Amino acid sequence: MCEAAGADGGCGADGGCGADSAPPRRRRLPAGSPPQPCVKCKQGSASLIIRVGDPFCRDCFREYFVHKFRAMLGKNRIIFPGEQVLLALSGGAASSAMLRQVQEGLSRETAKRLRFIPGLIYVDEGAVRRQSLAQREKNLADMETLLQATGFPYHLVHLEEALELPASILQPGTRGSHEPGPSYKEAVEGFIHEQRQDGNRDGGTSLPGPGTQDAPLATPHLPTAVQTQKLLQLFEAVETTTAREELLQMLRTHLIVQTARTRGYAKVMTGETCTRVAIKLLTNMSLGRGAFVAVDTGFVDDRHGDVLVVRPMRDYTAKEIAFYNHFFNVPTIAVPPLFTKRREKPSIRHLIEHFLLGLQDDFPSTISTVYRTGEKLSPDPAKASCEEERCLLCLCALDIAWEEDLALDATLILEEPEENGCCQDVPAARAERKAAFIPLLCYGCRLTFKELGPLALLPPYIRAEGQRRIHRAEMVQQSQEALEDEEPGQS
Repeated sequence: MCEAAGADGGCGADGGCGADSAPPRRRRLPAGSPPQPCVKCKQGSASLIIRVGDPFCRDCFREYFVHKFRAMLGKNRIIFPGEQVLLALSGGAASSAMLRQVQEGLSRETAKRLRFIPGLIYVDEGAVRRQSLAQREKNLADMETLLQATGFPYHLVHLEEALELPASILQPGTRGSHEPGPSYKEAVEGFIHEQRQDGNRDGGTSLPGPGTQDAPLATPHLPTAVQTQKLLQLFEAVETTTAREELLQMLRTHLIVQTARTRGYAKVMTGETCTRVAIKLLTNMSLGRGAFVAVDTGFVDDRHGDVLVVRPMRDYTAKEIAFYNHFFNVPTIAVPPLFTKRREKPSIRHLIEHFLLGLQDDFPSTISTVYRTGEKLSPDPAKASCEEERCLLCLCALDIAWEEDLALDATLILEEPEENGCCQDVPAARAERKAAFIPLLCYGCRLTFKELGPLALLPPYIRAEGQRRIHRAEMVQQSQEALEDEEPGQS
């Protein structure tokens, strides 16, 4: 009776016995209430409330925002002085805020300046986002204007260029002997001492300006129609939006890493926020990538070997990013989503995003709880000791050691009769079949690979590297069989 009455405004509606059954909602201040004082300076009026009980004025919020970025870099000590760092920009709120933090950290007015040398990269994805040629040209012009205003060297690349990447991008690079000193402290002291010897009077924290670096690798012109058509055929052949998003993320990452390798960047900065990391964590768990969550969402991603991917914005929530950009006029560029015919729940990521943000409205600690849980995971399961134990696509360790004990038969691809024919025993023919690539993939990539369409439409560098690994495995197997055949005769 109480539950029914509560729904109609009875005892449950006015705080009676039915009130405990309703979930606790975030308390909001009345519309006419006076502004709260800042929790830090105790003097200014609060301009925003980050969390419950944490009101900040604009000046204190700016100090808090800057300190969080600098503390993240200082605590992890991954970026050494004098290193070239490539900032991956999408034009969105998070990456634009990251760029502003780097700009302010390198300015001469900053007390403790950043000591690395930044570069910028923007990947044009207008073709797969169904933008017209005029829209792509306008977007590129706006982005180039924004990048030029920073004074940093910048690189404009198009997603179509991923179809021309070398197969070596799927092989972890080796770090050269030019690595900094054995410890971060020694590297900083050596850098400051070197700068003082060069005659710097600012304590050795000044860095070479953009004019002293290589010229920007800018390609403002759009790709040819043939290149764009090949890319569209690849994405149109993908069966689901989830696989389409995974393919886009993979191609984008490979383009950025290849640019970093060819241009001499040791690190790559990306703009994933705490909100995005929490969504990605649950998404990857749903996609069967639970063993690699620590690498996919952690501060450091070292799977590429010579190029480290760092995520300095992962402590910021989307709310903090939005307020910072609004208060301090950080320019952003809107990015349209991937085209899909489904309006609701188009992909697993969208579904989890809707779920988490819905919980966040009623339970403000939802995002941070998921985020902190991911920090406790170890990246060791993602490390591979040799090529045979490394996934072809994601470069993480193959998590199929107990394949006979797991339900992995459903991830295998059945061969079509016309694809096999009478040439199924020919090694070259076996390497051209999509099913031959499955043993080279981890569990999560197997699920995605099944939905990527025909093998002929995949990027050439993926097919080339996969065929190389297949031929190598066949040669090793033939050598072992030959040795086994010789042993009985010798005995």
